[in-house]
Amino acid sequence: MANLREDLLALIERNSRLTPEDLAERLGVSMEEVAAELGLMVDEQIICGYHTLINWDKTSKEFVTALIEVKVTPQHGMGFDKIAQRIYLFDEVKAVYLMSGGFDLTVVIEGDNIKEVAYFISNKLAPMESVLSTATHFVLKKYKDHGIVLELPKKPDERMIISP
Repeated sequence: MANLREDLLALIERNSRLTPEDLAERLGVSMEEVAAELGLMVDEQIICGYHTLINWDKTSKEFVTALIEVKVTPQHGMGFDKIAQRIYLFDEVKAVYLMSGGFDLTVVIEGDNIKEVAYFISNKLAPMESVLSTATHFVLKKYKDHGIVLELPKKPDERMIISP
């Protein structure tokens, strides 16, 4: 069962559009086994959602992504979980990670512009009782995301130049 789970997860992590029929064929098991295992993994919150990776730089949508290093005071009996939960409930927040090293949490947010990100930090995040400090880093360009290279390098034109 563990191997079937890991094999299923590896396949759908690369391509969430594969149907149960496709998965069953690739893994050499029945479609019913695949459907049952996928259902169990959703119930157990191993599979938490299905997403499409979009290279937004190739669209007209304008927004900024910021990674915010956050130092916090862990809450008695709750550790970092309670403050992480308060942070991830904001709509702007795309991800929250507990970190080792010089800060405690990494918060990834998106906003329409830098002012919107600044407003979030100064009016929602920094004033929280447990937050000691923040450091913000803006994403300038994404080269690879979720294991996918977003734009392959262009091949040089190898045609021979002929001049009169």
